[in-house]
Amino acid sequence: MGSFKALCNVSLLQLFIVLLCLVFQCFATDLRTTLVVDASDATGRPIPETLFGIFFEEINHAGAGGLWAELVSNRGFEAGGPNTPSNIDPWTIIGNESSIIVETDRTSFFERNKVALRLEVLCDSEGDNTCPDEGVGVYNPGFWGMNIEQGKTYKVIFYVRSTESLNLTVSLKGSNGVGNLASSAITGTADDFSNWTKVETLLVAKATDHNSRLQLTTTTKGVIWLDQVSAMPVDTYKGHGFRTELFEMLSALKPKFIRFPGGCFVEGEWLRNAFRWKATVGPWEERPGHFGDVWMYWTDDGLGYFEFLQLAEDLGALPIWVFNNGVSHNDEVDTSAVLPLVQEALDGIEFARGDPTSKWGSLRAAMGHPEPFDLRYVAVGNEDCGKPKYRGNYLKFYHAIRAAYPDIQIISNCDGSSRALDHPADMYDYHVMSSHMSFITTDMYDYHVYTTANDMFSRASTFDRTSRNGPKAFVSEYAVTGKDAGTGSLLAALAEAGFLIGLEKNSDVIEMVSYAPLFVNANDRRWNPDAIVFNSYQAYGTPSYWVQLFFSESSGATLLSSSLQSNSSSNSVLASAITFQSSVDNKNYIRIKVVNFGTSAVNLKISIDGLEPNSLQLSGSTKTVLTSGNVMDENSFSQPKKVVPIKSGLQNVGKDLNVTVPARSFTSFDLLKESSDLKRKGSDSSTWSSM
Repeated sequence: MGSFKALCNVSLLQLFIVLLCLVFQCFATDLRTTLVVDASDATGRPIPETLFGIFFEEINHAGAGGLWAELVSNRGFEAGGPNTPSNIDPWTIIGNESSIIVETDRTSFFERNKVALRLEVLCDSEGDNTCPDEGVGVYNPGFWGMNIEQGKTYKVIFYVRSTESLNLTVSLKGSNGVGNLASSAITGTADDFSNWTKVETLLVAKATDHNSRLQLTTTTKGVIWLDQVSAMPVDTYKGHGFRTELFEMLSALKPKFIRFPGGCFVEGEWLRNAFRWKATVGPWEERPGHFGDVWMYWTDDGLGYFEFLQLAEDLGALPIWVFNNGVSHNDEVDTSAVLPLVQEALDGIEFARGDPTSKWGSLRAAMGHPEPFDLRYVAVGNEDCGKPKYRGNYLKFYHAIRAAYPDIQIISNCDGSSRALDHPADMYDYHVMSSHMSFITTDMYDYHVYTTANDMFSRASTFDRTSRNGPKAFVSEYAVTGKDAGTGSLLAALAEAGFLIGLEKNSDVIEMVSYAPLFVNANDRRWNPDAIVFNSYQAYGTPSYWVQLFFSESSGATLLSSSLQSNSSSNSVLASAITFQSSVDNKNYIRIKVVNFGTSAVNLKISIDGLEPNSLQLSGSTKTVLTSGNVMDENSFSQPKKVVPIKSGLQNVGKDLNVTVPARSFTSFDLLKESSDLKRKGSDSSTWSSM
């Protein structure tokens, strides 16, 4: 009996081991995939020069308090509306009711923004009612705190008038008004300031505080009026007003175009609050500003039409101007009355492209840019195709622009992916929210998609089925949203990477691609996720931002024919291959991008055909991997590089490479070539940016 029991125990143990091995094999399958790349001259296909760009919308305080470096919020006191007295937020009074009374009135020097701030100072430097030692007045905290850095210079400009002699102190104060970072005294007689007078002063910071504020105070009795108070660092990009580190993050993407200024920002909930370009040009002091009622905040329009065009030029990107076509979210202009808006659009094109002696070209020249901007694309509205007046209005814009500027590419909001468009256009709109789609028609169309991670990844094949003779797509807004995205997850980024590989491989029918939204101020999240997160002094890229860098060399490169062969039925791996010449070292590279969306690592054999023997070099060839310990990992101010690409040298390079692609990862293999035979004439690509 005892021997039989022992035998049974051994048999049970063996059976357990066999079952364990079977289970282990189920979960640890040796996933083998082969990527075959044809690198010969005969099969390469040019990728459009314009394929990858960016889309800027004034959302999440992306411009006001973000890319636009103005430190003062509500600088013209107009945010409270035209009626006076009005709310002056975020301006705050320094002093109590016995020492100062502050209100707005309509006495401004500027015709388009009549509201000014009136300070009636009741205390004095001596007598029965003496002012506090630091004076009374107002302060502005900027956009959730002003970033003031030691040694840097800040230009403060404001307009002032006074009934008495003026003794005004302009200062940068630390958090909660503690600590004097820099100050300047503005003094003069009553005659000096009896009329509106422009004052400029430079303040050099003695210390650093990321939560500073601007103060204007006095200890002299009288009435003082203030208007158009501005404070900006002098070290903006090229002096053009762009916050340098945010601009540099955009520049690193090497965008070929920039679509602006929206998005819903262009439409407005109501037309009275839509972005109108003429109100955003000319001297900044004369711009009335407006309330963006879609994203619910005021902008002084310091970042206006001119500045967007300048931004495009500074980035080396083509501007794509989106203008209002008489349609908002809630009201519309009848087609019979839309011609004034048509003329406004024509005037806007003249402002960008006209001769410096023309009416609107001369205004551009007066703003410091006599040469025309390179405006080649305009979009008639944003996501308006389903509105009753859109088609009729669109035709008015189309024919007028085509007659005046026959070379301008005109983008319709209507989709051309399924049937013939019922109106002419050069580009068209295709909007997808989650799995819902609507169709309409055209030669090129604007494709928007916000959806889940799995659905986004599956859309890599969307354009495989598109007719090669049909319309081309402008994928101007895409992102994974909802719980899969969080505020910027690795999961979302990997799904988008797969989608972009599909777009790159179908770039014969896709003209342009851009992510949305681009920026978010962490203090004002109106939309999640976003590519770049910032506050007054910090910034980081989400994983979705870093994915875009993998494609920064694709525009104008050559797409190589490639195919995946796998021993698994899973479709979790996607790949593409390009060749490009670096503008940094003038050397040729093959870049192979691989997304593994699955939960298991993949053993990948890369086989490259069509190359001369020993034409790939080990020295200079690299591997870059984007992954993390958890697919829902995100970057943050405390861990800005938790999920970023990591570059390393390759251990071996040859016609055949055997590599392991980690689970839930995006990998780029950059293979340095010996010769320049694969360079496409006219390519303007460069090497992978340092991480």
